[in-house]
Amino acid sequence: MNIEQLNAQLGELETELQPENMSQYLTFFMDNEEYGIDILKVQEIRGWESTTAIPNSAEYIKGVINLRGTIVPVIDLRLKFSIENVQYTAVTVVIVLKLTQEGKEKIMGVVVDAVSDVHSISDSQIKVSPGLGDNNNSKFIKGLGVVGDKTLILLELNDVL
Repeated sequence: MNIEQLNAQLGELETELQPENMSQYLTFFMDNEEYGIDILKVQEIRGWESTTAIPNSAEYIKGVINLRGTIVPVIDLRLKFSIENVQYTAVTVVIVLKLTQEGKEKIMGVVVDAVSDVHSISDSQIKVSPGLGDNNNSKFIKGLGVVGDKTLILLELNDVL
């Protein structure tokens, strides 16, 4: 599925009604693992483009982009999760997210290796993440979504960003 198809699907999903216990997740790859984020928080998907660096920012903050007049900070999730950094390729994308934190709406971008698909997942398909000990990244995990024979790592975006 290419970026244009996913963006078109995002627009269609906003108008579809889902059963109360179903949620839709946009999935993407990082380090050959498939992650999912609540599709209602996704504003759009863009191909990778260079950013304007912000001096003295954390290593995982790649910089900012100008998105139709809105300055959007861009975070590399690989670096945020302490996953080995790789070169960006033609399938590297920025997922632009619209989040609400402390009653304020924030627009942020996250760099991921590649987008995968959109899955409808019921609450019963989401399993509690097993205790991962001292892993700092476990607080970012909402749960594990089981879809067919795949297990998706579902992220809690407000905690990640």
